[in-house]
Amino acid sequence: MSEASASDSSETPTPESAEPSALSGLTRYQTYKRRWFFLGVVSLLNCSNAMLWLSFAPVADKISDYFQLSMIEINWLSLIYLVISIPFGIIATWFLDSFGLRCSTILCAWLNATGSVIRVIPCIVSLKNYHFIFFMIGQSFCAVAQVLVIFSPAKLAALWFPEHQRATANMIATMSNPLGVLLANVGSPVIVKTEEDIPLMLLRNKAYIILALCFGGGIGVFTAFSALLEQILCVKGYSNEFSGLCGALFILFGIIGALVLGLYVDRTKQFTEATKVGFCLTTLAAIAFAVVSQFQKQMVLIAVVSSLFGFFGFSICPISFELAVECSYPVGEGASTGLVFVIGQIEGVIIMVLLQALTIQRSAPGPSTCQLQADTTLDWTNSVLLLAGLTCIYSCIFVVFFRTPYKRLLAEGNSTYRTHGTGKDEECGSSASVPDMLQS
Repeated sequence: MSEASASDSSETPTPESAEPSALSGLTRYQTYKRRWFFLGVVSLLNCSNAMLWLSFAPVADKISDYFQLSMIEINWLSLIYLVISIPFGIIATWFLDSFGLRCSTILCAWLNATGSVIRVIPCIVSLKNYHFIFFMIGQSFCAVAQVLVIFSPAKLAALWFPEHQRATANMIATMSNPLGVLLANVGSPVIVKTEEDIPLMLLRNKAYIILALCFGGGIGVFTAFSALLEQILCVKGYSNEFSGLCGALFILFGIIGALVLGLYVDRTKQFTEATKVGFCLTTLAAIAFAVVSQFQKQMVLIAVVSSLFGFFGFSICPISFELAVECSYPVGEGASTGLVFVIGQIEGVIIMVLLQALTIQRSAPGPSTCQLQADTTLDWTNSVLLLAGLTCIYSCIFVVFFRTPYKRLLAEGNSTYRTHGTGKDEECGSSASVPDMLQS
């Protein structure tokens, strides 16, 4: 992408007078259509990686029975994504900001492909007791690929798209990940009838810390919900097909919500207000799911609640990543969003472990449709209540304590001459973490 310049302004606005709506009059961007192609590549990688992550979870009982794996081992095939992302997430943020989007995307594609091939081996070769090892190795490669692609949307939007399209571009690239989860939820039950250095300035920013902890916790909650949905519902007599449908509705309505909210925020720049309202509505949906999931023969209610949970929860995902960039500017986009995601994965590990630890084994006969090896049924009541409680806590903390100026928008509003989208970041070896800015 070639350099873009803004016409000189005879008057430099003060921070107090810099409004997002005035940016178009202060800054002019030169953009090219190929930015949409790059966006499509990143989105496809994000989508395929998410499919690999959750391909086991929607049919956990059948995978367990066919490959003679315990449910703990099956859950670890999903959990390894979170564990791997904790150490490698820090490295990925450095790699993304140091070597650029092009190198990160190519490396991610190779890791994704390698992990996919390794995962297939137990399905075509008899390995007796070594199925789990090959699955874990393959999932680990894919997990490393995930941290490279999951941090890319905010940086891609910042470097390749003008100000009025950033939230939309971020939404498209970010929501391709849950789209992959949707495809895994729908596809698996159908097919399987019989799964930069981080500056200390991040650490000293109160608003950023609150956002990272609360939104990171939200990522953890949604990760646990996606991975354990089939196990929660099957003990109440719901089929794998229905669980997959609920997971699909969860993602589908999440994408719709993200699209609507992304377009709204692109026009109004009300990042904070939209995120706070989204958190509150997500909490109500989480509480509703905790209640209705405990009843049998409530397919319509569960499907509706799962849809609302996704609609409200996923809609704030790309907006929260934009907020992370706004409140931590001038820290690089990859670093600011990457750290949030790493914190989310750490919290996700803790949440999934807690949810499984709170389950109670019951030997009494019940409506369960789970095809488990042992003649037992797991009670997930305490677990779903904890899930709702955590969502409520995160929402209350965020709504009450989060406040931030939009630092990036203010900086752009005060700039009368700016180069943006030069394409430097697409070359290996680029160390630019923030687009170059020239003062007139």
